Amino acid sequence: MSKIHTFPFTIAYADTDAEGIVYHARYLEIAERARMNWLQGKLSVGDDVGFVVRELNIKYVQPLCVADEFVVETQMVDIGAAVVRIEQKFVKDTSVCAIINLKVAYLGADMRPKRIPKEFISGLI
Repeated sequence: MSKIHTFPFTIAYADTDAEGIVYHARYLEIAERARMNWLQGKLSVGDDVGFVVRELNIKYVQPLCVADEFVVETQMVDIGAAVVRIEQKFVKDTSVCAIINLKVAYLGADMRPKRIPKEFISGLI
């Protein structure tokens, strides 16, 4: 497992439905921003495509609402030759509101799985 990267976020009206509860698909967009922030400056893919989402699972534990402040905790939980498993937790105070588990595959320029560069792995661990 890698160290945990935290990404603070505050819910805006645009993130919610008419009831003021975060729309379920917004969790994906917020998680993507957190992953991009985590990888920023750590990945130079050259001609490769880089990481693409292969599998994704979301467990909603308790709702987030407008004006809620929380962090997304991103952590690499397993790494293979061309696939990385990542866990992202949406944490408000000490409560976990949602958990996203995903697998991302590293693709070369030919759109086929490719071994993840060692320099990248060492930058995340």
